[in-house]
Amino acid sequence: MAPKRETTTPACCNAAAAVARPEVEVQKLTIQPQAAAGDLSLSPDWIGNGDITEEQQDHTIGISPEVYAGGKDAGTPTGRSTSMKNSAGLLFQSQHNHPLDPLSSAEIQVATETVRAAGASAEIRDGMRFIEVVLLEPEKDVVALADAYFFPPYQPTLVTPRAEGGALLPLHLPFRLARLTVYNVCNNETTTWIVEFTKVDAVTRGGQHRGKVKSCEVVHDVQPSMDAEEYALCEATIKAFGPFKEAMKKRGVENMELVMVDPWCSGYYEEKDAPRRRLARPLVFCRTESDCLMENGYARPVEGIYVLVDLQNMKILEFEDRRFVPLPPPDPLRNYTPSHIRGGMRSDIKPLQIIQPEGPSFCINGYHVEWQKWNFRIGFTPKEGLVIHSVAYDDGSRGRRSVAYRLSFVEMVVPYGDPMDPHYRKNAFDAGEDGLGKNAHSLKRGCDCLGYIQYFDAYLTNYRGSVEKIENAICMHEEDHGILWKHQDWRSGFSEVRRSRRLTVSFICTVANYEYGFYWHFYQDGKIEAEVRLTGILSSGALKAGEIRKHGTVIAPGLYAPVHQHFFVARMNMAVDCKPGEASNQIVEVDVVPEGPGPENPNYNAFYAKESVLRSEMQAQRDCNALSARHWVIRNTRTSNRVGHLTGYKLVPGTNCLPLVDSKAMILRRAGFLNHNLWVTQYNPNEQFPGGEFPNQSPRVGEGLPTWVKQDRNLDEADLVLWYVFGVTHVPRLEDWPVMPVERIGFSLVPDGFFSCSPAIDVPPSEHQVDVSSKASLQTLNIRPVAASKL
Repeated sequence: MAPKRETTTPACCNAAAAVARPEVEVQKLTIQPQAAAGDLSLSPDWIGNGDITEEQQDHTIGISPEVYAGGKDAGTPTGRSTSMKNSAGLLFQSQHNHPLDPLSSAEIQVATETVRAAGASAEIRDGMRFIEVVLLEPEKDVVALADAYFFPPYQPTLVTPRAEGGALLPLHLPFRLARLTVYNVCNNETTTWIVEFTKVDAVTRGGQHRGKVKSCEVVHDVQPSMDAEEYALCEATIKAFGPFKEAMKKRGVENMELVMVDPWCSGYYEEKDAPRRRLARPLVFCRTESDCLMENGYARPVEGIYVLVDLQNMKILEFEDRRFVPLPPPDPLRNYTPSHIRGGMRSDIKPLQIIQPEGPSFCINGYHVEWQKWNFRIGFTPKEGLVIHSVAYDDGSRGRRSVAYRLSFVEMVVPYGDPMDPHYRKNAFDAGEDGLGKNAHSLKRGCDCLGYIQYFDAYLTNYRGSVEKIENAICMHEEDHGILWKHQDWRSGFSEVRRSRRLTVSFICTVANYEYGFYWHFYQDGKIEAEVRLTGILSSGALKAGEIRKHGTVIAPGLYAPVHQHFFVARMNMAVDCKPGEASNQIVEVDVVPEGPGPENPNYNAFYAKESVLRSEMQAQRDCNALSARHWVIRNTRTSNRVGHLTGYKLVPGTNCLPLVDSKAMILRRAGFLNHNLWVTQYNPNEQFPGGEFPNQSPRVGEGLPTWVKQDRNLDEADLVLWYVFGVTHVPRLEDWPVMPVERIGFSLVPDGFFSCSPAIDVPPSEHQVDVSSKASLQTLNIRPVAASKL
């Protein structure tokens, strides 16, 4: 059951500012799937007469006016400028934002100020806390219009007459929209707002920012994600609480500056966890040295203290010192900064430089990226962090071929396997309860990324509604990736070899003790790889003298780390070989199976790939099977390759697992989507997060994916969304302490009959190079270099 949404005008919103319908009304485009942009047709509402209002000028789109006027660039490859030559009354202004560009700082400021101004009273306005402000992505036909006509290089055609002598198509897009989640500390109420930007970018021409509330609705029975300000206030509240100070004194700690409080979300385990109150159940740790802020405080967990905090009013609801466990002794190996490394740092590492003297191979226009034959758009949201839009491959004479409409990581869940308190409650929803994008790092050149780096900043709202900038939140760079392909002719000894390089787009975030890096790699052979890198510090617990816990690993005297799992959910709205407006994909499961004994298998050696079309959502709840090399192919039902088979892309699983908790475990009430590795749904723009939009303290069983698929919608020739759930079971090692070396997991999207042959066959050979500094060592070792012609 979904959270109840109030559709009437709520108390938090002025009647004049709110509208009765919560739905966002966007002018509807009708785009027919065509090979050429010039065949685009629109509904009557979008047919203009050349007149553009003053407000519409800010959303008017086009290239240089000289092109349309037959100026010096009129002979450009567009080839259509003459159709505009004699048009009168058309205004050409540059469009500042593609419909999928992340919200700018100015837009976020307009959105928060517009919502605050719409509050019904001073108390309501003062109590507003802004959880997130995110772009409300427009319908796909709006994006298609922008890509086909107004944001080259996707299509060469800009404008086409409706009929001979008729009116021209309009040169403006709908206003951009923002969606805001607001929590009010005055009344413990969560609201969602839609704000329309009517003049947000006019400031560049001396105008004023303007926004308009399109809808406002109260969402009952939910708690939105927690915020960094709440973390800090929660920690201060606990450290100032008298009984807590006494409990810490029993453990030998009187200096509250040493205490670290991680305010974990409460989850839902019993009725008192219900979202009628905003709750946290913090974990407590304690540093040893007061003058070292970088000391690893996770080496001294405080066991036995139970705290329940009301985050709305910042007060302690329940406190118990249930079980006395002494703090672990200071571990001499607990710290990880250079000055604390025993034996000092390594001294035998020589510089390794990655240089691109001619610059990178990628081109960037705003958030649009072109790299070799790939092109896509970059986005960013508070929950998901990095988003990849409109992924396509330039396939020569076949033109720009779509692969996916939208790719992102939408949730991650970390269940712990220790039944003791408080560890059984450690079941974090790091996207839904905290936000991956909200916790993104400001990346540093030479540390987080190497080479020629292109960074993208991110703009978010803070708890009070001000704009905050995460500088260098997204990193993009090229990487050498070993051999792409090679063959040596054994008769002649000559070989052909190509080196592989990939384009990597990534961001890194910290959620409490763990760090997660999220990467999308694009390869020259048409492959896309999704990768998550896990590092950071283990979540630990304290042990009494002589105590042993089978549910974890002892990593230092008096200290252990519980066994746990990390699950990630990638949401992929595929569009394999689809033109705008088409919904022509299907999902096929492939298992490699042995041929049974019989006349067709006289030598008992036969096996083959067995295909099964998954035609409905209930049928498409699937699990990995390494024994049968199971994978799934997304095919276009209308496009064939040169041998007559349907074109496609296959999802190739990496290492994976399923949850080890019992089917009755409380975590599965909120995370039922963990029960399968793959879910496939028919596209619905309102279905974005597998556990629902508000998993924090959610009492609803099976919200999100498990509920959506009960509609059992058709998946054959449809607009498909793949939800791939992949995870790792982490049995901690001594070598994971004090900081865990990176562990990598992920999956790949690989062309399967999409191309006529290997798309990497045209990658040019690299020059054979011998480093001058290595010649002496080669001679000393008496190693004869192989002839360059034979490499």
